[in-house]
Parts: sequence; C-alpha cells; structure tokens
Amino acid sequence: MVEKTIILDNINPVDILGVENRNLKLLSKAFPACKVITRGSEIRLMGQKSEIQQINYIVYSLIDHFNVHSKLTVDDVQMYIDVKDKEVKLPDDRVLLHGTKGVPIKARSHNQQQIITEAVNKDLVFAVGPAGTGKTYVAVALAVRALKNKEVKKIIITRPAVEAGERLGFLPGDLTEKVEPYLRPIHDALSDMIPSEKLKFYRENNIIEIAPLAYMRGRTLENAFVLLDEAQNTTTSQMKMFLTRLGQKSKMIITGDISQIDLPGNQKSGMVEALEKLKHIEDIGKIYLNEEDVVRHRLVKKIIQAYK
Repeated sequence: MVEKTIILDNINPVDILGVENRNLKLLSKAFPACKVITRGSEIRLMGQKSEIQQINYIVYSLIDHFNVHSKLTVDDVQMYIDVKDKEVKLPDDRVLLHGTKGVPIKARSHNQQQIITEAVNKDLVFAVGPAGTGKTYVAVALAVRALKNKEVKKIIITRPAVEAGERLGFLPGDLTEKVEPYLRPIHDALSDMIPSEKLKFYRENNIIEIAPLAYMRGRTLENAFVLLDEAQNTTTSQMKMFLTRLGQKSKMIITGDISQIDLPGNQKSGMVEALEKLKHIEDIGKIYLNEEDVVRHRLVKKIIQAYK
C-alpha cells in the first residue's frame, strides 16, 4: 500500500474533478481497489503502486487536455480511463509531458534519453553537443515536468551575455533587454509546453525566471530547476560562480556546444574547463551528443559532419 498526493495548482479543481466530482467518481469506479480522497485542490491516492501510477498519469492527462481545449467532458475522462480497460500500453518512459497541442514531448535519440536518465538520478548534469541535437529543448522539458509534478517551486533559465561575436553594448535597453532576443529559443520551447496564459502567470510571479547569467551572482538557488544554456560562452569565473549557486532540493542542467565558443580573444571556455576539472566526480552527469542526435533538417547532420 502506497500513498500519493496530487495538487491541482493554478487550476480550478472543478474543471478537472467535474461538477459534484463526477469525473472523480468515474476514476474511483475504474480503480475500485484504490482509495481516492479529495480536499480542496488536493487529490490523495492510496493503493497499489501500479494503479496509483495509472491514476496519476490519467489526472495529468486530464489537466493537459483541459489546458489545451479549455474544457473537459465526461466522455473525455472516459477516453483516458479506457486506456486501462483496453490494455493499451501507456506512453513509454521517454514521454516527459504533453505539449500545448497535445503532442507528446519525449526523447528522440539515445543520448537525449541519457540526459533524462541522468537528470532523474543526479542533481547536476552537463549536456554537450552540436546545434540541433535537442539538448536545450529536453532540458526545458525536464524543468517544466519537475514544476508540474511539484518537484521544484520554480524554474530558472539563464545564458551568458555573449553571442556569436556580436557586441551587446550596441543594442538598446538594459542588460535584460539586450539579452532577451537571444533567449528566444527558450521562450519558444516554453510556449510549446505551457499554455500562454499559464506561462504569463508563471513569468509575472517569477515561478519561471529567465535572466542573464550576471543576475545569478550572490544568489542561492534552492528548490528550483536551473538551466544554464550556451554554457560554452561562460568564462572560468562565471562557470564557477554558477556551479556554486546550487542549493538544497535543486537540480541543474548545463547545456552547450564546445565547437562554437564565441568568447573574445583566447579566453578559455568555462564549460570546457569545468568538464575537465569535474570529470572524476561520479555524482555529476556528463552526456555528449553528436550528429546522430540531430533532430532538425537532415542537412544539419551533414553540415555538422562537414565542419568536424
């Protein structure tokens, strides 16, 4: 007998449980051996692990369905329950979450799956690889899943303010506004995974924070999923500063492409140095992706091979 609590956060429980708990009653009827209790926005499950996992999956599927379609009918609920009755295999463990259009977001290569596996088991993971290998997208998906599952209280995503040799000083605005265009891929990924209104709520309440690396100095990042993107463009001091921000109940994923370092002069990449200095620490995950992991246009793989 195991127990699990699902919290319906930032959503009206009636939208998921139904008027007079009619949706919940369908769930209870489908899993008679499992005890389902609600109190406010909490759903408490008690029963066998396998059944609790199925109910957990169904509830989060219902939430995703409502977020996409803005409604949830009894027939919709029954459709998700029927997965059990028809013995249809639930999505494999590569599925991280369902996007805003209902499309499952999952690992699309062996090394992407390795990122997921390492992130589950370790609090600090480096994902190194060329453009188009999906390392940042997978990292963002892991962060969103952790937030949805109440494993962390917030997501923090950051990048160093160095891009392809361009000088940010010539751009208008403060540092945040200068870096904002370079954070567009992060925004795009989040928009694929979180409905626009909820994403706006998360951003306005600092539940999801996207900021330049300079803003990390002096902070302790606790109970958060922290992503450092384009880490090949960190200096040694920046990387050391960032790594030492890791707080309790937090996870970090650091992504970068060490074949595209844009630091001025002969500065050594903080990511390259960190990989060398930390290589003997087994509690730190290190995944190296290659052209075989490319998920963009087929020509991208050939371009990477040509430039090697």
